[in-house]
Amino acid sequence: MDYRQFKSGSDIRGIAIGDPQDPLYMSDEMVMRTACAFADWLAARSSRRPLRISVGHDSRLSAERIKRAVLSALVAKDVEAVDLGLCSTPAMFLSTLEADLDGAIQITASHHPKDRNGLKFFTPRGGLEGSDIAALLEAAAAMPALQAGDPEACICGDFIDRYATILKEQIINGVNAADRAHPLAGLRIVVDAGNGVGGFYARQVLRPLGADVSGSLYLEPDGNFPHHAPNPENAEAMHCVSAATAAADADFGVIFDTDVDRAALVGKGGFEINRNRLVALAAAVALRDCPGGVIVTDSVTSDGLAAFIEEKGGKHLRFRRGYRNVINKQIELCEAGVPCPLAMETSGHAAFADNYYLDDGAYLITRLIIEAASLAKQGKTLESLIDGLAEPAEETELRFRITQTEFRPVGEAVIAHLTAAAQTHTGWTPAADNHEGIRINSAAGQGWFLLRMSVHDPILVLNAESDAPGGIKKMLREVADALRVCPAMAQVDAASLDAALAKEA
Repeated sequence: MDYRQFKSGSDIRGIAIGDPQDPLYMSDEMVMRTACAFADWLAARSSRRPLRISVGHDSRLSAERIKRAVLSALVAKDVEAVDLGLCSTPAMFLSTLEADLDGAIQITASHHPKDRNGLKFFTPRGGLEGSDIAALLEAAAAMPALQAGDPEACICGDFIDRYATILKEQIINGVNAADRAHPLAGLRIVVDAGNGVGGFYARQVLRPLGADVSGSLYLEPDGNFPHHAPNPENAEAMHCVSAATAAADADFGVIFDTDVDRAALVGKGGFEINRNRLVALAAAVALRDCPGGVIVTDSVTSDGLAAFIEEKGGKHLRFRRGYRNVINKQIELCEAGVPCPLAMETSGHAAFADNYYLDDGAYLITRLIIEAASLAKQGKTLESLIDGLAEPAEETELRFRITQTEFRPVGEAVIAHLTAAAQTHTGWTPAADNHEGIRINSAAGQGWFLLRMSVHDPILVLNAESDAPGGIKKMLREVADALRVCPAMAQVDAASLDAALAKEA
């Protein structure tokens, strides 16, 4: 089996329910080999024996099977394995610090379909890099036959209670209300956990602090995800939490992804605060304590967001897609002495420098709830912080699948073709601050478009925004004309571009 195919950026992902003969199936043997490889990787970097590694999981149906395989492997390697059960991904990282562990393994596939699962790895320094994952998989594939240990020979624990206490203390100290035990009294907050792990935030953080969470949805873990995808980027999920927030006449609503490393908000009446709006809101809060700081974002953020950050006294660095990319750039800047309080993707991954550079959806929401409580005393809403954020009239994202197995050279050839075309195309100006693919400002479209490779998949992604109705249509026509003479497009399925043009015709 080619274990390299399980690499997904800085994670491992595959199919966990279905045909065991599928090349992407995460068999017990594959999981055990990978867990052993992680133990060996840690052993080479730590002198402590036995190693201490925690194991947790989200609400997926395959979690228990995979957990048993992980624990069996760790016990066989004489590791002191700590089973933390149902846990969020950020909490699993924090367990390495709070419980003095050498590492942690979280079993999750984020927002992916219910038949998928995966593994994320942490040390007290943070998550592993993509190069580390590649090395783990290479070592796992070369490993000799394994002798399984007894998964019951582990230590059982519960860290989500401790994690909830940490978040409660942050709210108590941040709000500093007269009634310290109930700083959220009078606030009505809807939480949509999507049947992932995030239900604890309503039950163990908000309700004990006095918030009314009675309008909350889908707090019970259920790996079937029967109501909607637990994903803040999913339109159906955002509509669901928006409707629930409006129906409850709540001050605002919160939605988490499955393992709570991402989140989004809705304001009073169901006003959606995700993507550029959410980045703007988080940036406004972060810059208050770090005037002049740099906000690092992914490559698809809007021109309006860049202007907003500058108006708030910050500097905007539009970097690359991939949460590890923006976080690593943040760490690089901070270590060089450049203040960078926030790194954030439009997907909802947000890492604050004062929170271990950890992308933590619950911490993001906690920071915003502290802000909301303060604003409520002034008769203001949370969304008032992003008044003045200029938003495009239109926006779209199209995805083109590359049909070749060796897909990256094809994608790079298409991007190179469009880059060359921008040098002579009337009305096109390549963006000066671009770090991924090719981003072009279009005079005819009164906006911009960006063609880039997907972080993980054999897909070219085209994002576009326009400040004028009908601008997207003009830009798509320009792109189609430029790509029509690109030889590499013979290996690209651009049906979505054709469909968009036909629909707009």
